Amino acid sequence: MAVSRAVRDLWLRRLAAPTQRGFHLSPRPLSSSAHQASKAAPSEASDHSYESLQVTSAGTHVLHVQLNRPDKRNAMNKAFWREMVECFNKIARDSNCRAVVVSGAGKMFTSGIDLMDMASELLQPEGDDVARISWYLRDLITQYQKTFTVIEKCPKPVIAAIHGGCIGGGVDLITACDIRYCAQDAFFQVKEVDIGLTPDLGTLQRLPKVIENQSLVNELAFTARKMMAGEALSSGLVSRVFVDKEAMLDAAFTLAAEVSSKSPVAVQSTKASGK
Repeated sequence: MAVSRAVRDLWLRRLAAPTQRGFHLSPRPLSSSAHQASKAAPSEASDHSYESLQVTSAGTHVLHVQLNRPDKRNAMNKAFWREMVECFNKIARDSNCRAVVVSGAGKMFTSGIDLMDMASELLQPEGDDVARISWYLRDLITQYQKTFTVIEKCPKPVIAAIHGGCIGGGVDLITACDIRYCAQDAFFQVKEVDIGLTPDLGTLQRLPKVIENQSLVNELAFTARKMMAGEALSSGLVSRVFVDKEAMLDAAFTLAAEVSSKSPVAVQSTKASGK
């Protein structure tokens, strides 16, 4: 009883203690069996083999989708746009999967579009007919939009776990997810105007719905300034902030395990009804 009371008191103190950044960090959860299993023996999920992603089983009914180009800061190359659609279409049909955690390998979540890889088709399309180039770009952007729409339409709840930078297309990605956690080192940046592009892959449509503040959305989109973790929490972009990546992933997998323990029909119907 004494030990139990001491643990409870420590938990409450951690909940109440403010951080130097002026917001409350969520405490590290008691690790779920699902996350313990994923840390002990991460195994690649069957039927998921990709160049830009790594998909592993994180315990019963939970999949972990990692953006997996850490040497390129998880920049979104040509393979990424195709593979995300393939991956989440498979997850949607996977009756064994009930919840998904999306994170980034390495030091950050994602640096956004890989301009080195994408420049030829995005910034320098072939031809000199303005009308045909415009139609080509319209079709190309529509295809890119599907990369994030497929997450939004996936019947399984998708939890984004963000650490470090979440830049450009990363914001498009996380706003298509159902739940967002981040580490205190996270920052969010609608970066497109700095490189002469329009953020037209979903951010301008989804972010106002998420944070319910069009003025703030415009500020972020027009200036490309960074939104730090504390502001992301207070604005409603994320629901919890953790001291580091490990604590955040602990919490994300614990949450995914709890979600997956519920009736999948009830959970997926709830997600569908909320769209």
